[in-house]
Amino acid sequence: MMAARGDRGVSRVLDKLEASVNSGHYYEAHQMYRTLYFRYLSQKKYEDLLNLLNKGSTLLLQRDQQESGADLAILLIDVLNKSETKPCHEWIEKLAKLFELMSASMPERESFLTNAVKWSMDNNKKGHPLLHQRIAEVYWKEKKYAAAHRHFLHSCDGAAYASMLVELHTTKGLKSEIDLFIAQPVLQILCLRNIQMATDTFNKYTGLHPTINNNKGPPYIFPLLNFLWFLLRAIEQKHSNQFKILRNWYAISIKRDPNYSVYLDNIGRIWFGIEIPPDNKHGGSLFGGLLKSIIGEADSSDDDGDYVSRNTAAPELD
Repeated sequence: MMAARGDRGVSRVLDKLEASVNSGHYYEAHQMYRTLYFRYLSQKKYEDLLNLLNKGSTLLLQRDQQESGADLAILLIDVLNKSETKPCHEWIEKLAKLFELMSASMPERESFLTNAVKWSMDNNKKGHPLLHQRIAEVYWKEKKYAAAHRHFLHSCDGAAYASMLVELHTTKGLKSEIDLFIAQPVLQILCLRNIQMATDTFNKYTGLHPTINNNKGPPYIFPLLNFLWFLLRAIEQKHSNQFKILRNWYAISIKRDPNYSVYLDNIGRIWFGIEIPPDNKHGGSLFGGLLKSIIGEADSSDDDGDYVSRNTAAPELD
């Protein structure tokens, strides 16, 4: 009975707050949300507080009250941490929706994202793959290709990632660069130890790209695509000798981007236990080459150049 009365009380509060927002009393509503935040937090009414903040942030952001909405969204993540709520589908979807509602020009948006990824880490030090997937999809919709690329790398959605790469190449790349647009992502994903996603990304890209349009697999007219196909098979079958042979056989194609050797040295270490001789270690970045320049230019055209230079980081290997 007490719980039922409590639920009705919370419902009435939410109705009152929503009415304030709908009436345009945004400042008053925001202050009321914050007051209830402190009250519910002191009483450890975490579930009620989470629902309160999610609804309040959504209402305010939908009415373009960006600072107030973002403030409540950041408080929401604070409560997720204090309540020790584990990363789950429900809250990841809600956080991604709030992120999408925030203006890209808001500095609080980046703070919100950083906090959301940290909350989602739990047993995954890079953050929950589903959260990265949803954030990548938002950036992709906004044509922020560099940021989308960074989050797709840590997702498990190779098909969506490949679709974005096809769009990126067909709108920003040259015909001769078809293979380059998929080579770097596949090699980076392999450096992140995700063979399934690397395979899915490669297969979707080669099957979806209008110029390749080859659902039957190799041989491809682009040698680098054939190399990637054989590389994925070698990893699946744990054939270290085949890996060494492939590097020699396709040496000319691999030299098209100096970063490929950096990736392949690490792929050899991770998947085949081949240690990198000290004199063969490269000083190149793990995020470089043609794709970086293309997505940097693409994002800069949307006034996102500074964000790209700060956040287009290389994937961590271990």
